[in-house]
Order: sequence, then C-alpha cells, then structure tokens
Amino acid sequence: MRDAVDGAPPRFPSLPRAPILARVKALLRWSGRLAGGLFALILILVAGTLGAMWWALPPDDGRYALPGLSAPVEIAIDSHGIPRIAAQTEEDAWAALGFLHARDRMFQMELMRRGASGRLAELSGSAALRLDRYMRVLGLVPRAEADLAALPPGVRAAMDAYARGVNAWIAARGRFAAPEFVALGAPEPWRPVDSLLWGKVMGLWLSGNWRTELDRARLAGILPAARLEDLWPRDTTAGRPDAPTRRAAAAPTAPVPHARATPALPGLDRLVAALPSFPGDAPLPSMASNSWAVSGTLSASGAPLLATDPHLGYGAPILWYLARIELPGGRILAGATAPGVPGIVIGRNERLAWGFTTTHSDTQDVFVERLAGPDSYETPDGPRPFAVREEVIRVRWNAPVTLRVRETRHGPVISDLDAQGARPDGTVLAVAMANLLPGDTAATGLLALNRAGSVAEAREAARLITSPAQNLMVADAAGDIAMLLTGRAPIRRSGDGSVPVPGWDGSADWTGFIPFEALPHVERPASGLLANANNRIVPMDHPAYLGRDWHGDWRFRRIGELLASSPRADAAGFAAMQTDRRSLLAVDVLPAFRAAPRPPGPAGTALDLLAAWQGDMDGERPQPLIFHATLGRFGAALLARAGAPREAWLASPEFLHRVLTDPATGAAWCGDAGCGRLISAALTQAVAELAPVHGADPASWRWGPAHQARFEHALLRFLPGLGALTRITTPSGGDGETVNRAGHRGEVGGMFGNVHGAGFRGVFDLADPAAAHVVIATGQSGHPMSRHWADQMPAWRDGGLLRLGPIEEPPAGRIHLAP
Repeated sequence: MRDAVDGAPPRFPSLPRAPILARVKALLRWSGRLAGGLFALILILVAGTLGAMWWALPPDDGRYALPGLSAPVEIAIDSHGIPRIAAQTEEDAWAALGFLHARDRMFQMELMRRGASGRLAELSGSAALRLDRYMRVLGLVPRAEADLAALPPGVRAAMDAYARGVNAWIAARGRFAAPEFVALGAPEPWRPVDSLLWGKVMGLWLSGNWRTELDRARLAGILPAARLEDLWPRDTTAGRPDAPTRRAAAAPTAPVPHARATPALPGLDRLVAALPSFPGDAPLPSMASNSWAVSGTLSASGAPLLATDPHLGYGAPILWYLARIELPGGRILAGATAPGVPGIVIGRNERLAWGFTTTHSDTQDVFVERLAGPDSYETPDGPRPFAVREEVIRVRWNAPVTLRVRETRHGPVISDLDAQGARPDGTVLAVAMANLLPGDTAATGLLALNRAGSVAEAREAARLITSPAQNLMVADAAGDIAMLLTGRAPIRRSGDGSVPVPGWDGSADWTGFIPFEALPHVERPASGLLANANNRIVPMDHPAYLGRDWHGDWRFRRIGELLASSPRADAAGFAAMQTDRRSLLAVDVLPAFRAAPRPPGPAGTALDLLAAWQGDMDGERPQPLIFHATLGRFGAALLARAGAPREAWLASPEFLHRVLTDPATGAAWCGDAGCGRLISAALTQAVAELAPVHGADPASWRWGPAHQARFEHALLRFLPGLGALTRITTPSGGDGETVNRAGHRGEVGGMFGNVHGAGFRGVFDLADPAAAHVVIATGQSGHPMSRHWADQMPAWRDGGLLRLGPIEEPPAGRIHLAP
C-alpha cells in the first residue's frame, strides 16, 4: 500500500470476490436456518400451549368416581352447558355441584380462596401484595375456621360433600383442572373452610361503610360541616318497600342517633393509598341490586311472581353459575349458584322463590385508638395489650414479606397498612365489622333457605343469615310475599356510625345487635307488591336505626312506575322491566340543564338535544353520552371550587341531585349566579373534549359504543394480547341509576366503560313450579376456548331469559358420577 498523494484516499489491495460471496451465502443459509428454527420453536410453543388448553377443556360426557356418594348421580348438560343434577340425597347433590363447579370454574374458585386468604401474591407476584396485606390484616381464614368448627352436623356434612366433589375433579384432571393450572401447576385440594370464605368475602364487599367514614374524615379539614353534609345528603325518602311510588317521608318522631362532628385525622391519604383499589387489585366491589315481587292478586297467573338481578363488578367468567337439582319426592332447586359454595344462592325450589338486594345498613365503624405505649392501647378499664400475630406472605419471584398484625377489642388495626407505620398523633385506627365477629351462621341460613317452603320458613332461615346484611325478597306457592332482613346490625352507645369515633372511652362502643324481630321486615303487604333497589327501607322515625347512607331511590321509583302501568304482571313483563333504561335521576335534574344559558356552536346543539330528551339511556341515542360527560365535569368543577382535591372524592349522584334540585344547596355550591353557567361551561368543555373521539357533531354520537359492557379475566386482563383475546364486550345502554343497571367508573379517553351491573337475571312464577327463567352475562365455562365461555351474552344483551326446567331436548352431554 502506498501513502496517499495530494489528499487522495489510500488504496487497498482488492480481495477475491468468490470467497466473500461464499461467506455471504453461508451466512444467509445459517440465518435462514436460525430463523426457521426460531419460527418452528414458536410454532411448537404456540401449538403446545393451544394443545394444553384444548386438553384442559372438559369433555361433554364422562364417567367419574366420586367417593362418598350414597348412590350414583346422573347429570344432563343442555345446549348452554347448564347442568340438571339428579341425585338421591342433598349431600350427593352438593357433591355433584362441587364436581361441576370445579369442572367449569376451578380457577375462579382458586382466585376466590386465595384472595380471601391473602395468598394471591403466590401466583402473581408483588402486584397482589396490597390486596394480600389487607386480607391478612382482616384475618378471614382463622375466623372462617372458627365458624366451621361450630357448624351443625348436617351443614358440616354438606360442606364436606361439596369439597369431595371438587377434589374428585382435581384428582381426575390434576394440572388440567383448568387451563390456567397448566402453567401454575395442579391446584391444592379444596377444604370445607374454603367454602365459608366465599361468604366472608361477600360480607366484606357488600358492607363498605368504613371507607366512607375515612372519606368524610379526609375532607373534614377542607370543607365546612354544612358542605360536608351535602356530599352525603341525608336521605328523607319514605322508606316503604310496599309503596315504591311514594316520595315524601313522614316527619321523624323518633330521635336520630346523635351525629358526632367529623374529626380531621392526619395521615389518611397514606392509609387510603395502602388499601386495595378496584378494579385494579380485584374485580370487586361495587354493589347494588334490584328485586321486586307481586302477590297473585297482581299477576296474570294468579300466583306470586318475583324478579331479581344482583349487581356486582363484571368479570369473565361472571360470578354466577346456573344449575338445576332434582331430588326424590318432586323436590327441585334451580337458579344461580356461586362456584365455591354448596346451595342455590338466588333462585327457587318447588314452593319458594327468593332473591337478594344489598341493604346498605351500617355494620362497620372506624375507632380511633389512643396508644398507651408501643404494645398497648387505652380502654375505659385501663391499658390493654394488642393481640398480635405475624403473617408471612409468600411472593412469586420475590422474597417473602412478613406482616405484623395487631387487633384491638374493636377489631383489626387497619392503619398498620400504612407503610410509614405510626400515625403522627399517637393513635391507630381499628375497624369493627359485624361480619368479622364470631358466630357467623350464614352457611346454615343459606341451606335452610334452600329447604324452606313458605314465607314463615324463609323468615327462620333469614334469622340465621348473620352476614351479609341483605334484603331477602321471597314469594311462596301459598300466595304470600315478603321482604326479610338478614345480617347483624349493631346498636351503638352513641353516634350514627358515619364518622370515625374515639375508641378509648367506650362512648361509641357497640352494645349488641338489633334483635331480628325488631328489624323492619315486611310480610303480606296490603298493596300486593314489594320492591327494593338499595334505597332506604325504613321510614326516618323507625326505632331500628340501620344507617344514614342509602342509594338514591331512582331505580326504586322507576320499578314502581312500571308495576303501576301493568295491573296484571307476567314473567315476560318482569323480564322487560329488568332491561328498562329510563333514568329518573336524569328526569329530575334535566330542568336545571334546560335552564342553563345556551352556549354557541356544537355545545348549543348538544344542549338542544338534552332539552328535548326524556331521560332514556338508550344506546342508540347521543343524549346519554352528552349528559354523563357534562355531569362529570360539572361535579369536578363544584369540588374544585370548594377546594376539595379531585383525587380525594368523586361527586356522587346523590350529591349532584341535591345540588341541581335544591335551590339552597345549589346556591351554596354554585354561587349567587346559580348553577346554569357552570352547566354551560361543563357542557362546552365536554363537547370540545369528546369531539376528537366521537366526531364534531354531537347529534351523531351514540351512547352504546361509548359505554361498552366489559367482561375481563381476573388475571389475563393484565397480559397484552391474552387480555384482548379473552375480553368479552358489547355496546350497552342504561347507566348506574337505571333499572337496567350499567355503571361506569368515570370517563377514560371519552369512553364510559360499563363495568358493573346485573351479571345474573332471574324471574320466577310460582304458578310454574318446574321452571325458572334465568340468564347470566357470559357463559357457564371459565375456559376461554369453550363454546360456553360467552354463549349467554346475546340473550343477556337483548334482555332474554333461558327456561331452566327439565331438559326438553336431547342433552348435549351426560356425566355419570359413581361412588
């Protein structure tokens, strides 16, 4: 090589072209082989995964051994995957039901018991720690174990039989018991105590008042007392389940328990951040329900008619599983079961039908405990040591976490969840919950309800259902209807249970529970009808104090309107009522919208649409989308004007209704100029922000596509690809205040996902003892590859019901269980 001359680049000797080409060709050959190998490996992995999932699909037919049966059990499966169980004894029926639950929903059951036990982190890692820590502090497992030990022999036998059925499926299928176990390994054997945990979880999620107490305390240092009261307006409705069209309440003649001033407690933001959030940490909660019944005098068949639809957070699969059980002597049970539990939770037998709504009575209190040293707290009788235990939480892919749990005489120290430890004012917060106390006989009550043949017998079953607090709607073949209260409602020495109270002086201690006979049961109403939609159930002057926070009565009143419009009800009419989408909340507040100044441009068009609207939350209309987008921004503006941090609390429908219908409250929050200008500003903002998503013309918007009902797998929803593949969606009408409840949790990107509503609907005509008319939102199977994963969705979406009677067609499958 020569040096460069005159700045010319150096010259290199040329290489032969043939060796270079040969090397390139070889490299390309090896690259192709490597790519082909990787592609083949991916195909093998995908094929293996799909093959394993296919192998985890339960066969339609089969013969299985189930130890402990007294006689063979025959199960016929219909075209929707719904079983008819023919058994010789109740115990055999519960064993068969356990087998079927495990066959179709084993992973759902696994998540339930792990969630209740605080063991989800063993599966999903540190993402589940917040929920696990919370559940370990509450200690549901040792409480359920104590209840199990106290069960009567017959109820314990039912729990044991159910567990044998579940374990027979696990033994037969191992890690193929459900597709998720292919990756996670075979599930642990089912224990009878696991079934009691379901009731503990329901008792916890269906009674959430203690969090409201924390919300009040968080805002107490920001808002004056009168404005704080507005956020949770005191309900003054009539409280008459037998008169759903009555609006005015009688003036109270009995004193309301003394309401304490709301304390401003420092450090609550950290505690709230340490508590589980929903649906992030788990699909639940959110709780509501509808149920109504008419006697034979108001039905077309001449026999009582009952409709019921519980409202919980959506999931895939849904919480409920349909089944029919046939026993000797013409006995039947049919309706909605809960995987993990023996018994029909909502449904009917040959003589009685029943459904539940959440009472929303106040069965939880937060007590501020004053420390008397590092290991004790003050009581009226002097210092007392904390009851302390240590919990070790195993965490997948991480080291175990040790949690020190303390309890006071009132209950678990919930403030220990705060990662920063001690509170700055030398106190801790303990939570008292009725469902955590000893002597929970809910399982005994549920099985007694399954056997009850009359309202009188249902009343005795209700007495035994100590948790959760529910309104039990019943109708019997003799022509009677009733609404019976379940659950233990505390008697407080003072206070109304709405705010945290001192725990050291005993002034607000619970002194017992309201006697069952003193609860406001309603039997054989003269009106011939009963209804509840989580609204107030007692007049304000009733001697039994159940609480002060109730859902608005809009669904309840709408049910009353619909019943009044049909003097002779039938099953088809009741099913249509369950899908009614008219919002009486919207009807009540629309005059305030109509009175608002008309903004220019598209926002003015939107206001014109609202002015002509009658409150129908139809999925094909633009008005529901305009209404909810505007109402949300209006509520945020009110809170911002008052100085409340947006993350501290969201404006509730009850609060917004009060502001927009009560002039004094409206003036206090909106100013002397009134709420109209704030409504116009919120409307203008809403239209501008929704236009890029839904189009420039508000008249072209549609509520249904923006309000998709969304059902997601509890774990797979977090995995890209798999979450989308297993998600079940459909456009939906309705909203959180319509009879067809379709609640959303705020707005995300101009969309209002429907994540809470009636996962089960049932209508029961006592003139037809052989049938139940039912539907669930997804399907019977928890396997995403099953044809029964979402096959009931079309009927659920369209308001249809399936007849759950004897199979009138050749069964799609048969299962034989032998001792």
